[in-house]
Amino acid sequence: MSSKKAELRKKMRALRERDAYDGAIADAVCELSEFKRAGLILTYASFGSEVPTDDIMRRAWLAGKRVALPRCGSEPHAMTWHVVESLEGLVRSSFGMREPPFDRSTQVSLQDASREKTLALVPGICFDERGYRLGYGGGYYDAFLGGFGGTSVGLCREAELLASLAELGVLEAHDIPVDMVVTQRRCFYCSRPRACADCERWLTE
Repeated sequence: MSSKKAELRKKMRALRERDAYDGAIADAVCELSEFKRAGLILTYASFGSEVPTDDIMRRAWLAGKRVALPRCGSEPHAMTWHVVESLEGLVRSSFGMREPPFDRSTQVSLQDASREKTLALVPGICFDERGYRLGYGGGYYDAFLGGFGGTSVGLCREAELLASLAELGVLEAHDIPVDMVVTQRRCFYCSRPRACADCERWLTE
């Protein structure tokens, strides 16, 4: 019985730590000047162990920003973005992810998104200090990032941030890095791995 209790305590402490980390990441994202001046936030509806984005979306709505979520199409790497005004009404994709129902009236033109101040929050299994990410293998975000003209931000916990995916031999020619990475401890521009202007202090765990 004592070993079961110890294992359960360990599991609960780990969950509590992750919640604290994720809260710090959400706070850091919302403090970015890129977030504050953005009129449109392109984000993902978190799935599985991804850094949660629900709180970030709620804060964006409260600040009067438009929020759009992606839909993965049937064509390879085809992803469309749709404005949503709440978390209600989302549907499960064939991959099990939450996404908005298809509606042409809510679809966002990425050309228009690039012309206005737009911030894109990008998920990943892990990131490195140059902004490269290991995704789920569908190629959707690499195709999106290749044509996106706004600022892209990768969200990950510090334990999921690696020095270099290239040195591990897992990068491919089509991989596109994000502009910034935010963890529970730091925010930095990937072109110059240092604290960004809004996070000169390192965040504490």
